[in-house]
Amino acid sequence: MSNANQRLQTIFNDLDNLFEGYFEWLEGQYDPKSGGFFYAQSSKSSGKFIPDIESTSQAINILERCEFLPKWDPAFKTKATQFYQGKQDPATGYFYDEDPNMRLDEVMVGRAIAYSVNSLRKLEAQPLYPLPSQQHAAPAYMKSPQAYAEWLRSISLANSWRGCDRLCNSAPYIGQLEGAEQEAFLKEAFSYFDSIQDKESGLWGEGSRYVQISGSFKLHTFYNRFQVKLPRAAELYQSLLYTLRNDEAKDMCYIRNPIDLLSEMTVTITDDEMAEIAETTVRNMKRLKRADGGFSRELDHSPVAPNVAQVKKGEYYPEMPIAVPLGLGLVEGDMNAGTQAIWIRVLLHELAGFKQPQLKVPAKLIDCYRAEL
Repeated sequence: MSNANQRLQTIFNDLDNLFEGYFEWLEGQYDPKSGGFFYAQSSKSSGKFIPDIESTSQAINILERCEFLPKWDPAFKTKATQFYQGKQDPATGYFYDEDPNMRLDEVMVGRAIAYSVNSLRKLEAQPLYPLPSQQHAAPAYMKSPQAYAEWLRSISLANSWRGCDRLCNSAPYIGQLEGAEQEAFLKEAFSYFDSIQDKESGLWGEGSRYVQISGSFKLHTFYNRFQVKLPRAAELYQSLLYTLRNDEAKDMCYIRNPIDLLSEMTVTITDDEMAEIAETTVRNMKRLKRADGGFSRELDHSPVAPNVAQVKKGEYYPEMPIAVPLGLGLVEGDMNAGTQAIWIRVLLHELAGFKQPQLKVPAKLIDCYRAEL
């Protein structure tokens, strides 16, 4: 084993130690009554919140990434299926949480479709009703490729993260189209994205470097969904390395997004660079580990409303999203950070070419759930 690989093995052992108590924390977020998961412990203990679509989907992602989902009791899968199906509006096909403000944030609405449909697929189930595009209930910009092109150009990228998030919000609707119709919309999207990408840095939009990387990560999800190669990967990689070396990662998204980007880029990463990237990532994750076994999205606390957590002090933001609170904002683990932490572990092992050892899932995780049903 080379020195770099030995160094990586030590780093990965250190990473796995961060998951001490993690599955016990996950167990504590489950709600047997609804079949969903809470965002944080304060969400459950305060009695002010109920399980939501994103948190439940993020929990299912954790179970899948740890190879636990196939072992999940069928009764839980049935309960979770009913959770999602009960969130779908039969008149439009959209999936909504109870908080009415959720319907006012187009990003959350679009993400809820993707989360719900994907989670139902993982549960070997389907939506009860046709999806928005099938019911002609999609946004107005989906009326034609020309309308879509105009909408794309109307989105401000003064804050790259939020702006690119809004651009990517169109992906679930385009994904429901087929053949030539889908191709016409994708042609407009990729042509526009190419025209606004910075040729030297490979980044999109404005803001701090981590904000730009986070926005670029959002656009990468669009490219990835439609199996299109991410452009200017070499330039983007150098920007990413510079940011990891020089900027402070104050948010779990700032830790995860660069790793997710790397996983989709066709670039050469030297052994020493891989070790440096992994070491920096694990060091940053340690700062977000909490006493309850989970991870917080932010250094100071878990954000009350994760849909607006990306708007940081001192960063210009032209259109503030409407907050949708999911917790009390305490220093605690939250589902948003929890699902990112386990995904970082998966991606780091893949990037390094290491076999990923399975984390130990406590037997009581299954027994407790069964007892509560």
